[in-house]
Amino acid sequence: MNTPQIRAVLKELESWGQENDRVQTDRSLKVHNLDRETAQLVLALVVGRRPQRILEIGTSNGYSTIWLAASVAPGGRVTSIDRSPAKLQMARQNLERAGLLGRTELLLGNASEVVAAIEGPIDVVFFDADRISAPEQLALLLPKLAANVLLLADNVLSHPEEIAGYLAAIEESPDFEHTVVPVGKGLSIAHRSA
Repeated sequence: MNTPQIRAVLKELESWGQENDRVQTDRSLKVHNLDRETAQLVLALVVGRRPQRILEIGTSNGYSTIWLAASVAPGGRVTSIDRSPAKLQMARQNLERAGLLGRTELLLGNASEVVAAIEGPIDVVFFDADRISAPEQLALLLPKLAANVLLLADNVLSHPEEIAGYLAAIEESPDFEHTVVPVGKGLSIAHRSA
């Protein structure tokens, strides 16, 4: 990552997230952070594209948002959506500690409703929240996506039934090249050529 400050925050969040999710019995209080190897792959895929606008659906405590904000082009921005005020507050604090809050816009609300109001073009979308509503969000986003958009979705192998609708929507679109990489919980990678 770019700075020792960012690396230190990520390392702390990895340890805290694993311990929190191990002991937490209330699913809504788990943070479900990306596996580090998935985060590193996302960074590698995104950083070379030098995106100006990244949309993340599912902020949680900001762990993946930090990776995305570190990969956005100078002057670019990550917009991240979550329905939990407490998690967005955690994310805000973590992004500030990492020195990346200025590259982000954190939005509270139902992802589909927020996505409907967002303007394009969007260069990268990372789906990492409610997998069942992802096809609806994808449909809302299609007219707002940049010509050479990159679409990423986590939990493809860990929650195949829940994400099946999203994968089917991607596969049915002739515009996208798509693959699933067996890293972490499974990462869907779809690319549309300009």
